[in-house]
Amino acid sequence: MGKFDTLIKNGIIVTASDRYKGDIGIKDGKIEEISLKMADSDAKKVIDAEGKYVFPGGIDAHTHLDMPFGGTFSSDNFLTGTRAAAVGGTTSVIDYAIQPIGDTLENTAKIWREKADGKACIDYGIHIAVTDTKGKTLEEIPKMVQAGYSSYKVFMVYDNMRVEDDDLIKILKTASNEGAIIGVHCENYYVIKYLTEKFLKEGKIGPEYHPLSRPAVIEGEAANRAIVLSEIAKAPLMVVHSSCKESVEEIRAARAKGLPVMGETCPQYLLLSEECYHEENFGGSKYVMSPPIRNKSNWSELWRAVREGDLQTVSTDHCPFFMKQKELGINDFSKIPNGAPGIELRMPLMLTYGPKNGLSFEKIVEVTASNPAKIYGMYPKKGTIAVGSDADMFIYDPDKKMKVTVNMLHENVDYTPFEGFELSGYPVMTLSRGEVIAEDGEYTGKEGRGEFLRRGKCTVI
Repeated sequence: MGKFDTLIKNGIIVTASDRYKGDIGIKDGKIEEISLKMADSDAKKVIDAEGKYVFPGGIDAHTHLDMPFGGTFSSDNFLTGTRAAAVGGTTSVIDYAIQPIGDTLENTAKIWREKADGKACIDYGIHIAVTDTKGKTLEEIPKMVQAGYSSYKVFMVYDNMRVEDDDLIKILKTASNEGAIIGVHCENYYVIKYLTEKFLKEGKIGPEYHPLSRPAVIEGEAANRAIVLSEIAKAPLMVVHSSCKESVEEIRAARAKGLPVMGETCPQYLLLSEECYHEENFGGSKYVMSPPIRNKSNWSELWRAVREGDLQTVSTDHCPFFMKQKELGINDFSKIPNGAPGIELRMPLMLTYGPKNGLSFEKIVEVTASNPAKIYGMYPKKGTIAVGSDADMFIYDPDKKMKVTVNMLHENVDYTPFEGFELSGYPVMTLSRGEVIAEDGEYTGKEGRGEFLRRGKCTVI
């Protein structure tokens, strides 16, 4: 019976370029046909999306699941984190595999594949964070790109992960020659070290000193430095988790010069302010992440940068820790594990607060799905609603008003930085490769059904 496995009817379909009412026929996990009207008899299963929007599944291109940091591990693994992502309308993630010092890139990827395979509930890719260029690390990059690992990361901070500028140039050059792209965490290591030691010596140990030890000006300086190094290497660059106008200005200036530089930001930088660090009873530790949350004067500049295309993607940098883990730094803010949750709320937050800041639904699709797919070698398999694409999408009810509480979420952590935020709509169904995997706020799919995304070469947009 029927030529489709599933038929989604009467929804308002939104892509990065279009918005129209139509029906979507799905077969064998792919979008088989899109039409203004199809008969119910055409499908084995019919989903009525009348009065609702149908969006491409979100692609979160910056997550840290089961990540070692500061003597502990992020509290969401690939099972709990991707399950939460699915409920919130995200159907693919790209996680960061952190190279252990002295280890190979091949084994780094193997470690992360073992963390994810059989656990991930949605499809996933892997960026490889290069921390050690000794040995044959650079020689490995071409082989790893061919194996589907076409994006890399470099930290300019953290004692056990950062690389110096000369190594960054080598990594940029080597990756660029293979059609890969480097994402860079831009902060000035030496200034942070100086300010942190100064504050601790003065007895300033609380979480409110975390942002003061990492001021916006040093993010801007490091972004400029990374851009200059990428220009010398003639290589593309992604400035990840841009938090302030200082780094945005550097990205904008580079793009104005015609350099292949792109930028990413996150909902926490668009919606939260440094006042959070003064929450009582060590509550400010919830917001300890790097770069830190900034002064609210940055909000308008970040929203403008997303709206006008200076920043190309909005990801989460999802890296949660329980409050008990955060308490590792109760007597020393520099020992508070860096990171916060966000994987489940990115799409509903953007769809509520984006339009209030001048973003159309089409632009939101662009920065949360289509652009990540294009940049990281997955388009048009992922990131859009088009014939031949994977049937990854979510149905969004604009009338489902919600108030965020930690109890409504599925992330494996005991708080959300967005507690109390009002949402004007919410995902009510998520499909991954044509399979309904989340419905009415609960994960309904099979655990471990996610597939590894072997990605093609990266693209600068």
